[in-house]
Parts: sequence; C-alpha cells; structure tokens
Amino acid sequence: MKLDKEIAAIITGGASGLGEATARALSARGVRVALFDRDREKGEALAKELGAVFCETDVADEASVDGAFGKSRGVLGEARILVCCAGVGYAQKTASRDRATGNVIAHDVGYFSRTVEINLIGTFRCLSKAAAGMLSLEALAGGERGVIVNTASIAAEDGQIGQVAYSASKGGIVGMTLPAARDLSREGVRVCAILPGLFDTPLFAGAPEEMKRKLGSQVPFPSRLGLPSEYAALVLHICENVMLNGASLRLDGALRMPPR
Repeated sequence: MKLDKEIAAIITGGASGLGEATARALSARGVRVALFDRDREKGEALAKELGAVFCETDVADEASVDGAFGKSRGVLGEARILVCCAGVGYAQKTASRDRATGNVIAHDVGYFSRTVEINLIGTFRCLSKAAAGMLSLEALAGGERGVIVNTASIAAEDGQIGQVAYSASKGGIVGMTLPAARDLSREGVRVCAILPGLFDTPLFAGAPEEMKRKLGSQVPFPSRLGLPSEYAALVLHICENVMLNGASLRLDGALRMPPR
C-alpha cells in the first residue's frame, strides 16, 4: 500500500507510547490519522499537533467504539489502515500465598476478565469493525483494500510469573491473527501482529534510568529498551509490503524472557 494523503488510518491507544509513535510516522508520510484513546488531554494535544482527529474511545465499550468509528468516518472517510495499540497490563499469580498471613489467594477473575476484555476483545472489536468498513471500499491497484496491525507481546510466547492474564490476552491476539487474515484474504484486507519486547513506553515513565538500563541489558542486541519509533517503522513496512499477511512478528532484539 502506498502511504500518502489518499489513505486514512486509525490508531487505537494513539495518544501515547507505541500508538503515538505510529501516528507520528504515518502522519509524516501524509496519511490522515484518527487517534482512538481514553486520554482526552493527550489525545487532543497530539491531534492538534499532527492535524489529526481525536476520538475519545474505550475499546472495551461497544457504544464508545461505534461512536469513534462514526466520528472518524465522518471526518476522514473510511480507513484503510488500523493499528491496534490500546492495552493494559496486570500482574498476579494464578494462585499464591499471602506473605503476611500465609493464606492462599486465587487470581482475581475480575482483573483477568478486564485484561482480556481490553486487550483481546477490544482489539477484535476494532479489527472487525474496521475490516467491515474496508470491505466497502474499492480495491487499490493489486486488489488491496486495507491492512490491520494488531499489537501482541512477546509475553504471548514467553509469559513470566504473574503474567497469566496479560499473556492469555496477548496470546489470543496472536491466535486470531492468521484466521482473521484468511477470513479477509479474498477481499484484499491483510492482517498481521507485532510482538514487541521491552520498549521504552509510558509503562516505564518515571522509572530510574538505572532500572531501564538493567532491563535493556537483558536484550541480546541491541542491549537497550526498544524505541517506539522502531515499532512504528515496522508498522510502516507492514503497510507497504503486500506480502506480509497473517504473520506474527517478534520485535525484541532476540530477547527470550526468563520466568521472572
């Protein structure tokens, strides 16, 4: 797909981190961008800077997502690109002992459900609605109608202690990427997933530089945290390389996470 002003893109979680970097990269290529995010302050500021459209969105809420798609389509038209970056992380063991009392504690199912609702179902909710819109468009040269990039995590394959909910949600994203690509292949819509490793995102905001250095030193090469711009560069390549379809790509500097 040629990236230019004729193309509209939606980025969920677009107000910060990997989503912000992707919005900046696409906008720099002339693509018209809609930012879906819950953070109105950051979202509106970035939209103003980029000449983008901000749509306050909770990907776990059907009505909120429908409203965001309606606003985006009303301003930009139908999007040919969707990048799903919205997500949350939550740490708790499957079952554990309270160190103070010795009592056994089961994982809070509410937190597990919320993590899956946002990360997995929220991704699918946006994927399905964006794909339906893409199918209404005329095909571009070569028969392509659109491309969807999901964001999973290396935790989908290397889940650590306490990551059972997060890993399950991200593993689900990997699991649905190939069948979604197959579902949409006859219509010229591609679907891929990126599995980022350790990236310098708002998750580490306020963390001491020494802590970030130690985390980065675990990465074989380059031995540092990944940059959001490097994630965005892979998104751009997926959009432009029509042979990338149904793939789940690790972006991790050869890192394989240990148990903890």
